Amino acid sequence: MRIKDGVYWYKEKGILDANTYVLQDELTILIDPGSENYLEQRLKEMQDDGISPKDIDVIAITHLHPDHCGATAALKEVSGAKVALHPLQVDYLDIMAEESRKFLGVGIAHKFRADIVLEERLSLGKIELEILHTPGHSPGSICFYGEDTKILICGDLVFEQGVGRTDLPFGNTDELRNSIETVSALDTELLLPGHGRIIEGESNVKRNYEFIKAVYFNNFF
Repeated sequence: MRIKDGVYWYKEKGILDANTYVLQDELTILIDPGSENYLEQRLKEMQDDGISPKDIDVIAITHLHPDHCGATAALKEVSGAKVALHPLQVDYLDIMAEESRKFLGVGIAHKFRADIVLEERLSLGKIELEILHTPGHSPGSICFYGEDTKILICGDLVFEQGVGRTDLPFGNTDELRNSIETVSALDTELLLPGHGRIIEGESNVKRNYEFIKAVYFNNFF
């Protein structure tokens, strides 16, 4: 579903799935391909929007939990896209897959590796994405922020009236709070989380951060 020019949202399909986002420019990036179980359905929705798998140039993920990255290898196979990972995601790739299998009972069926190691920024053409390391939900969690577009793709850092779990392997509540403090200072008009609904409008985004700080962290920022 197109939510603005060049920005598409494909809603999660089940409990072990996640929201997928596609940004189109000179390069097309898909962020969080979700669960492999739902890949065929997701690709059909994308094709209904005129996006072919072969149009995807880059696959990136916000973090290494299987509901976000389980379809990465399968999507790479059908699209030919390059997989882009943060350096910490590269370091934690194998151990996070094993810990997810032990803790959640669900692993990543098909392994993948990084074709591109992300730096501080990723250029898609006119769109420049800042890569923000935002640990707490997981050690390799990242957000993608467009300063010009005022878009934040935040994975499981923050949701509508909610925050990411920290009781999963390597989760850390203090780091989560610090990461939320970082992103809440950004000028954001479109908040695109890993689960649930998107949040549109600067005032709505700000109110959501205020709610989270009051309810989850007792305004301790």
